[in-house]
Amino acid sequence: MPRRTAPRQPLLLDTHTWIWLMNGEEPLRSSPARRVIEAAAGKALLRVSPISVWEVGMLEAKGRIALDLEVEAWVGQALAAPGIALAPLTAEIALASSRLPGALHGDPADRMLVATARSLGAALVTRDKELVAYGKRGFVPVLAV
Repeated sequence: MPRRTAPRQPLLLDTHTWIWLMNGEEPLRSSPARRVIEAAAGKALLRVSPISVWEVGMLEAKGRIALDLEVEAWVGQALAAPGIALAPLTAEIALASSRLPGALHGDPADRMLVATARSLGAALVTRDKELVAYGKRGFVPVLAV
């Protein structure tokens, strides 16, 4: 996806990208992808998977991230942000995550994100090197952060 054009397809935010966007964190502030993400938000094209909600809860519970609010309040606010909608997590997506083309590691959350992006026709917004490489092999559109 060219970074200088307005997105026409939804963007599915990887968990870390969602956290960075909501918290205004540096990795995303300085990324050229930020303009594409902001344009997508203006068109209500940002999506977050329920698996990312689960990951935020797990990261917070394990002390790997600290949030300014209780995790439930943070998630509520982050899902209510302008331009963001919760993506579906269907039985079809769950099954598709177990049958992705090509080689991708076994992380269930990443596999669910890829299957969700493919189902929605969305580009996955991520910094994860393995997911970026998977996208470069043509299996899912990726916007690298």
